[in-house]
Amino acid sequence: MRSRKYFKAEQAPLVWDAPGLVAGVDEAGRGPLAGPVVAAAVILDELHPVVGLADSKKLSPRRRERLFDEIRAKALCCSIAEASVEEIDRLNILQATMLAMQRAVQGLRLKPSRVLVDGNRLPQLEMLAEAIVRGDALVPAISAASILAKVHRDRWCVQYDQQFPQYGFAGHKGYGTAAHMVALEAHGACPQHRKSFAPVARVLR
Repeated sequence: MRSRKYFKAEQAPLVWDAPGLVAGVDEAGRGPLAGPVVAAAVILDELHPVVGLADSKKLSPRRRERLFDEIRAKALCCSIAEASVEEIDRLNILQATMLAMQRAVQGLRLKPSRVLVDGNRLPQLEMLAEAIVRGDALVPAISAASILAKVHRDRWCVQYDQQFPQYGFAGHKGYGTAAHMVALEAHGACPQHRKSFAPVARVLR
């Protein structure tokens, strides 16, 4: 099964008494019709805990922004990585998400001995890893990663909204809302729309 680009958690034999640092990993942006998919990896510092960590979707934007800065200040190390729209269209969204997660782990200044990933799929990594369903609500390091990934992608949407204000990215964050679909029909797709996603592909016919 190692030849596959991803695998289910139970297919990876784990030795959980292995010492060392533990990283949490999560992503943001699998569902939207535009923009990169973003992943983050975080190794928290037990001596400098971050209070109030939770699934990023359960937090207000203001709270996420505050925690974003606190996580970056207090964590032992963290890394944010992307897979581009071109990679999403070439690989498919699942494989691009795994690629972004892999890049996030590889970008950590310190090498973890274990990696805990939100969800039920794992990227190919050099170290022990486990996929945890609802990990963003259960594991503080994954919660921290979910916040970094979400804030980073939301900031991307706000920035890109300034370049293409007709689509309203700052509001819907790239998701296929009614307003976004109307804008797609009226203006066509921009360079950051995912051409392999059905609603965008229909506009390009």
